[in-house]
Amino acid sequence: MFGYVGTGIEDDRASRRNLESFDCWAFRPRVLAGALVPDLTTTIFGHTYAAPFGIAPMGGAALGCFRGDQVLAAGAAAEGLPMLLSGASSTPMEAIPPLGGAPWFQAYMPADRTRAAALVRRVWAAGFKVLVVTVDVPVMSNRSHYERLGFSLPLRPSIRLALDGIRHPRWLLDVLMRTLLSDGVPHYENLGPKRGGPLMGGSPVSRQRAQLGWDDVAAVRALWPGHLVLKGLLHPADAERARQEGIDGIIASNHGGRQLDSAATALEALPGMVAAAPDIPMMMDGGIRRGSDILKAMALGARLIFVGRPFYYAMALARTNGVRHAARLLKDELHRDLAMLGCQKATGLDPDLLVRICQERAQ
Repeated sequence: MFGYVGTGIEDDRASRRNLESFDCWAFRPRVLAGALVPDLTTTIFGHTYAAPFGIAPMGGAALGCFRGDQVLAAGAAAEGLPMLLSGASSTPMEAIPPLGGAPWFQAYMPADRTRAAALVRRVWAAGFKVLVVTVDVPVMSNRSHYERLGFSLPLRPSIRLALDGIRHPRWLLDVLMRTLLSDGVPHYENLGPKRGGPLMGGSPVSRQRAQLGWDDVAAVRALWPGHLVLKGLLHPADAERARQEGIDGIIASNHGGRQLDSAATALEALPGMVAAAPDIPMMMDGGIRRGSDILKAMALGARLIFVGRPFYYAMALARTNGVRHAARLLKDELHRDLAMLGCQKATGLDPDLLVRICQERAQ
């Protein structure tokens, strides 16, 4: 499981650079700012959150913790943070909004317009007000190294997987067996308007998804009455096109380094995308490990930052308490770093606070 969650694809270049890209920026603090009480609150789409970060969508949450999606949602609600439920999750979307907070839903939109329309109606009926459409998965990525780990998607029984389960009795009993006894065989619950196939079945990615185009985005925009966000953009021209199509927000992302191994990082793409679409909220994910990472992204123009793997590890270790503890660690770091920067609010940080300290890789 750790190999599945903690790695990217192929040579791990994109996943590794997601972390390294933050080291290319350093702060230039302002001093003698007086007594400051840092304010972390962030308002986006009419909702005020306790901090400028949230929990990124993770389709395998329930594989790391019993009812992991509910655990993440409950922790996010308790800490006043947004949580993005993955369309590849094994938890029915209808189970999440009643837990409180203001969760968002991330969809892998079917190429079939009829099924896509039915999925949009289902998401709205479930109580979600923000729909995030992921657009960077036209095909499944090359995850061949999972075979060396004994892991695969779709999940298939193997000797290696069985031995790993025996060596980790807590996971075997408290996650796998508890899930099977309480909820039955996990299925892809949210890929379409109805329950999908089991996790041990076929590929979760529709073979038709490569056919998706901007006309499909326009069709979703016409159907969806709430806020619509596109996730997985890295090119300024795509950001500009999203603005023209009436998209309400963008999440710059390379899918955690799990799609195109030579893709740019979200942090590298941020300045160009913000310049191309300055009038809509720009968000990002990928490589966030510290409060200082969040502030660097915000100084480069991001309004909200989504964090994935750290919350997954916290969830697997200590369930809701772990999620809340991880959130508080980031909040504490944000308070401390803002004070050291001489800034009161996390929003609206001056990009002049940053200096680039890495040379360009190629001229």
